[in-house]
Amino acid sequence: MILTGPRAADQAARRGRPPGTSRRKLELIALRLFTEQGFDETPIEQIAAEAGVSRRTFFRYFSSKASVLWGEFDAEVEAIRAALGAVPGTVPMMEAIRQAVVAANHYRAEDVPELRARMNLIISVPALQSSAAIRYDAWERAISDFAATRIGQPADSLYPLAVGRATLAACRAAYDRWCARADADLTVYLDAAVAALGAGFPPATLGTEAQVVGAGRGR
Repeated sequence: MILTGPRAADQAARRGRPPGTSRRKLELIALRLFTEQGFDETPIEQIAAEAGVSRRTFFRYFSSKASVLWGEFDAEVEAIRAALGAVPGTVPMMEAIRQAVVAANHYRAEDVPELRARMNLIISVPALQSSAAIRYDAWERAISDFAATRIGQPADSLYPLAVGRATLAACRAAYDRWCARADADLTVYLDAAVAALGAGFPPATLGTEAQVVGAGRGR
């Protein structure tokens, strides 16, 4: 989902950081304000003021207001790359991708409300679509690069690109349904979507969404 998970607390202070201020504090304040009053309606100055810092300090941590919502996205992309790199060559390509995507999207139960809030904003706010495109491209390339290696073709050729984009589309569908239903672990939706994609969506074996969620809970 593609998408961002909550950060752990900062482990080291930056030189010049005002006392009591951290990237994490700014992140939580911004997420609360975005949820309460809207992304477009929340200026950077308000986020900084509630954190007790200046606008300049805000930009030490984030390149833009939108970047606050992407959390550990870059780390997730690298986690997917690492997971794919560790999969034995005997594992079928789409199965390897499914395993890597699911592994990179495991979150603690206490982190789920924050993750869902982030994803709801990313899905629903038009102003975030340009920043989303950049992140999704990086995520997609992680899959395409792996597919290129398995297929033995350049990463920018037809089939690796098709694998990357199809996987991204399936995962975005999983993220959307997870946000809408709020009834199961995100990995249940991702697992089902990517497994179905790998199998070619055979009608005879596809259950309903409720059946998929129920089976996921029972694992």
